[in-house]
Amino acid sequence: MSTRSTLEQQESLAQPQPTGRPPAAKPKRRWWLWLLILVLLGVGVYSLRPKSTAPPTGSTSSTAGGAKARGPGVIPVVAAKARKGDIGVYITGLGAVTPIYTVTVTSRVQGQLMKVLYNEGDLVHQGDTLVEVDPRPYQVMLDQAEGQLAKDQAALDIARLDLKRYQDLLKSNAVPEQSVADQQALVEQEVGLVKTDQANIENAKLDLVYCHITAPITGRVGLRLVDPGNIVQGTGSNNLVVITQIQPISVIFTVAEDQLPAVIAKMRAGQRLGVEADDRNGKKLGQGYLATIDNQIDPSTGTLRLRAIFPNNDNALFPNEFINARLLVEEKKGVTLLANAAIQRNSQATYVWLVKPDSTVTVRQIAVGTTEGSDSEITSGLSPGDTVVMTGVDKLQENSKVIAHFEADTARGKTK
Repeated sequence: MSTRSTLEQQESLAQPQPTGRPPAAKPKRRWWLWLLILVLLGVGVYSLRPKSTAPPTGSTSSTAGGAKARGPGVIPVVAAKARKGDIGVYITGLGAVTPIYTVTVTSRVQGQLMKVLYNEGDLVHQGDTLVEVDPRPYQVMLDQAEGQLAKDQAALDIARLDLKRYQDLLKSNAVPEQSVADQQALVEQEVGLVKTDQANIENAKLDLVYCHITAPITGRVGLRLVDPGNIVQGTGSNNLVVITQIQPISVIFTVAEDQLPAVIAKMRAGQRLGVEADDRNGKKLGQGYLATIDNQIDPSTGTLRLRAIFPNNDNALFPNEFINARLLVEEKKGVTLLANAAIQRNSQATYVWLVKPDSTVTVRQIAVGTTEGSDSEITSGLSPGDTVVMTGVDKLQENSKVIAHFEADTARGKTK
């Protein structure tokens, strides 16, 4: 009995004894905590979800109708039309603006420079007085020459009177013939002295003219090289100023020797070929004409020099300025023209994406002739009025459906 009672007592101790708190209270508190976390997560997910609104009732049919009208896979592109027009054939060459006349003005007489009557950079005309040299020494020389002339002229008059008397006396044999001959020689000697005096007078007058130095040509004067007060020499050792003709002016440029036959053929036919002068940025500076070509080819470069004349009324061309000369050799009229941006090229061919009447595209091979500016001549493959894709070709395939938009048409020469 003692053993059984001992086992019952151990079983009773092994059973859980009741406490003051209900055992389910702690699990219940955990359930509410997890429920609160789930609610917060749900609110966060709902707030981050993109909102979608139902389209208006009237817009549903219009959207569906627009998608059906445009069709699947329609590609918007910018297109251009081939057109009929004129294009020029140009030969380009590097050149420099070269004045037709450039004069370095010097003094022909020696003396002090008294006046400078021009401003640096002025446009002077032929005959305008530029500087003045002290004329007083040459005025004195003129007075001396005129006095000597008067003296010798009087001596000549006396010698002629004496010769007249000797000739009259010789008729009556009052004087020997030798005396008459000597008097005749004296008269001729006095004539020579008078002529010398007259030449000295003209020389003095010329020196006086040279004291007033004038412009030999019409052109623009450069910087002053000698200031007033300096002594200038009459040997040309003192440069006073440089005058450069500006209007008209020339451009000397070079062309390759293989381009020369076409130029010579046009000139022999009597045609005046136009020449355009552009700066390094392509801006047009002037329009002139071809005047002449050089007489020999430079063997080191295989080029020939040509001279073109420009009116230069706006003084846009400046001496020694480097320019790009464009010689118009031929003008093709009534050809098919296309914008360069619409022409595609690969290693095999030159082609365009042609837009067919059903708004699908196809590859069309073309042949390109003359290219000038933003246009090219199409010799085969296109006709005026054909529509080709200009931008957006990277998305195109054969028979792709496109919607073509046209850029504003710019002036590219004469069109018909």
